Amino acid sequence: MFKQVKVAALSIKSRSWDKAYNADRLETFFRRAARRNPDLIVAPEGVLEGYVSQEAMKEADKAAALLEIAERIDGPSIARFQRLAKGLRTCLCFGFAERIGRSVYNSAVFIDDRGKTCGKYHKHEEPILVFQGARPTWTSRRMRRRLRAFDTPLGRCGIMICADRWYARLARTLVLDGAQYLLVPAYGSKNKAQNRTILARSRENGVPVVEANVGMNLIINRGEVAAFKWGADRITTAVIDVPQPPSTLAARRYEREYLEIREREEWKWLPEKTRLFPPIGRASARRRSATGRSRRWHF
Repeated sequence: MFKQVKVAALSIKSRSWDKAYNADRLETFFRRAARRNPDLIVAPEGVLEGYVSQEAMKEADKAAALLEIAERIDGPSIARFQRLAKGLRTCLCFGFAERIGRSVYNSAVFIDDRGKTCGKYHKHEEPILVFQGARPTWTSRRMRRRLRAFDTPLGRCGIMICADRWYARLARTLVLDGAQYLLVPAYGSKNKAQNRTILARSRENGVPVVEANVGMNLIINRGEVAAFKWGADRITTAVIDVPQPPSTLAARRYEREYLEIREREEWKWLPEKTRLFPPIGRASARRRSATGRSRRWHF
């Protein structure tokens, strides 16, 4: 059983350190994509501040600027996009530098179509900026201790940010935690190896994957490429099939559908004289149940 969800991926190239410009541009692209009536729109990694963490790692004097530009999860930019999601009645996911105390994390947030933050994710494959007094340090000692999926109106979601996609165990952990689809906000590699890796993460786990990269979008559904678009500032849409979680109700429904299909197929092959009853279906099953008669094959 699957739930069909229409998704859009944005390949926006943002401007380094210009948060106001990037926020305005991100809203413009969200509004453009919303005209296609998607259930979810995904934007790249670090789209708010222009993904400047790598620059801040190389130049120590820019670490303080990163702390200043980083956004708290309840900050004004996040609130702005919460209002936008509610107004567009569309779920939004995008990457940003998140400030927690005097630390900065490479983060992504998922906002539902009512403007509620359903969950966030911190990139694992990138050091964390930590200020101890006025002195900045980059550390992996405070590597995120948790890998968790979270509930959304579209199903349970798992997020991997950019380089996280290379690690099969990371993706598998999210799916084992119940993720029914994976989102990959990225700002990096666009070569064949990364495309094959995204494809592999989908096939390994049996879930759709939506990647929004700077200069490229890739959407995988049922282990195949559903949509691909090269170039910056593009909008790519596709319908993905989100698998329903295991349940007795889902199992019985699939069981019933399978048995009805197989009996109809077998009926076609039987010699006409040997046909005792027509193929079982919901209506005929109810009639037979009322009379107490059971179906038997005679050859």
